[in-house]
Amino acid sequence: MEKVRISVAGAGLIGKTHIKLVDENPHCELASIIDPFPAAQEVAQQYGVKVYASLAEAFEQDKPDGVILATPNKLHAIQSHECIAAGVPAIVEKPVTDSIEDAIELLKHAKQEKSIMLVGHHRAYSPLLETAKKVIDSGELGNIVSIMGSAAFYKPDYYFDEGEWRKVKGGGPIFINMIHEIGNLRHLVGDIVGVQALSSNSTREFEVEDTTVMSFRFANGTLGSFLLSDASASPRSWEQTSQENKSYATYETEDCYHVAGTKGCLSIPTMQVKSFGSDVTPSWWNAMESRQEPINREDPLKRQLEHFCALIRGDETTPNVSIWDGLQNLLVIDAIIEACESGQYVPVRDVTPLIG
Repeated sequence: MEKVRISVAGAGLIGKTHIKLVDENPHCELASIIDPFPAAQEVAQQYGVKVYASLAEAFEQDKPDGVILATPNKLHAIQSHECIAAGVPAIVEKPVTDSIEDAIELLKHAKQEKSIMLVGHHRAYSPLLETAKKVIDSGELGNIVSIMGSAAFYKPDYYFDEGEWRKVKGGGPIFINMIHEIGNLRHLVGDIVGVQALSSNSTREFEVEDTTVMSFRFANGTLGSFLLSDASASPRSWEQTSQENKSYATYETEDCYHVAGTKGCLSIPTMQVKSFGSDVTPSWWNAMESRQEPINREDPLKRQLEHFCALIRGDETTPNVSIWDGLQNLLVIDAIIEACESGQYVPVRDVTPLIG
């Protein structure tokens, strides 16, 4: 099998992770690094590849089979358009763009050119989510009634001292952390159509929120609740329970999602399933049977890269996380912010008529 040549734009923290994964993957070859800053030269030397200052330069001198855009959010839209125009498949890190309007225009451009574009909501490639989705779709839990989730953790003080922008509007956990969770919730239960929310900054007393509680209405009638807090001494977050990022402390007995249906329930990521047997009438007076779904763990970023290569080779045809998905996640975040500010129920904006 001929190796897929992948360039990585952006040699920062997440960019270096992508570079390492591409270099280590037997089906890939690191084509180049694209970054105008001097520090990128050292990274390029480490991997023995050329560094280019721009996408245009790389495409002109040594056009790769695909690009991973691990650049600042404000560059996502313009660089994605460059890739589409050049006919180069791309993964653009989340958020897909830094505005809904830009995401709509990007989606229209990608549809017009029938481009291969992925949005880097890498948790969609988690075997844990795949297993949970399999249980939900099997019907064992019955009709899904509710989902409860949390991203409750404590960010240390130096996190904010090193990045003062995290203390002001646009730097809170809704923007930074919640978009990951929206991707998870939509993957598990489906599209979110409405939001209610309350937020508080009373713990850290920054301009931006530190704690938010949210209620969601899903298109299929399921209701959801979610606690988001970066000021809570709690282990109930994906980072601290999934064991997918070894940088975080791990709590193997804790869960961060609980899905309940008319016949049973599932806790994630411990994958504890409780359900009424076929010969038992569902009732709180009757005991449910308990079991644990087998747990498989692999690096979602590695699996995302393998999926990207398969799309480029033509072995797969449908992106797991499309620009449409990235746009939907942005629209839910926008509704959460509006709900926090207004105190009202906010429908998630329907932009379908704008896309055609």
